[in-house]
Amino acid sequence: MFGGVKFAYPVFLYAIVPVVIGMIWYYWKKRNKLSPEISYSWLTKAFGEMKPTLKERLIHLPFILRTIAVIVLLVAMARPQSFTTGENISTEGIDIVMLLDISGSMLAEDLKPNRLEAAKKVIDNFIKERTSDRIGLVIFSRESFTQCPLTIDYGVLRSLLKQVKSGMLEDGTAIGTAIANGVNRLKDSKAKSKVMILLTDGVNNSGEIDPITAAQIAKTYGIRIYTIGLGTEGMAPYPVQTPFGVQYQNVPVQIDEKTLRKISSITGGKYFRATSNSKLRAIYKSIDKLEKSKIKVTSYRHAHELFYGWLEAGLVLLFLELLLSHAYLRTNP
Repeated sequence: MFGGVKFAYPVFLYAIVPVVIGMIWYYWKKRNKLSPEISYSWLTKAFGEMKPTLKERLIHLPFILRTIAVIVLLVAMARPQSFTTGENISTEGIDIVMLLDISGSMLAEDLKPNRLEAAKKVIDNFIKERTSDRIGLVIFSRESFTQCPLTIDYGVLRSLLKQVKSGMLEDGTAIGTAIANGVNRLKDSKAKSKVMILLTDGVNNSGEIDPITAAQIAKTYGIRIYTIGLGTEGMAPYPVQTPFGVQYQNVPVQIDEKTLRKISSITGGKYFRATSNSKLRAIYKSIDKLEKSKIKVTSYRHAHELFYGWLEAGLVLLFLELLLSHAYLRTNP
């Protein structure tokens, strides 16, 4: 009955104790009242078999009603209240476009099982960590293609990410074109923060837009670009299809770190180098912390008065007691 209820004036509840004691005393007195000093056996015999009337059965009802009414009114005077608490949350949204290189060199196995699959797994985990930001996915090699526009439907986004594989586009590395595609996705965004995360393992060798020019365009739209160079230092094992099956040969890792650093510098982002699966995971965790939605939480607590019902119930009981005492159960002096 009183779960989650608090009283503004709990001192009135202590007054219930003497009322209950009085009720117990009344019951004891009536049950143990003294029998008359003189008894008449013939009267007992004459009236012993008579059944009590309804009025006689209800003789104690006014006292019971009055006692309950007093208890209920004391509860009302204690002013019971329930409280509603919660939080109003407002977010400062972030729009993020992931630029993922899917060129043939992304099949190199210096990361396990290969660069592309390692990148997809880390990106998938990054998406799962977001809660209220719109995220899009752009894939590129010689050309650029929007695999998924900006969305908060992370289930669809992750499904489309899973479908990405090398060979979907003609081979090559068009970093400038990928950035331009990302700019097209973000330029009309109303988000407080607009971000691109560019992951590549090569050197720009395709496309009609220079990466630096594309970065400058991104800057004009307030877009920040984080760049990630993917691949170990030196040589990396690369699978080659031969008449005798898949053979591995070591190929040099060529990443244009200078250009990637400049892209990040122009747009206010940061450059990272991932030479292993663990370092790649750490990089995305770092970016995740840097680009978290700003959440403003406002707590509130509302009191709901509950004494009205108790007051009404107490007054009704008092009215019934007076009605019975002065009408139906009225006794003559």
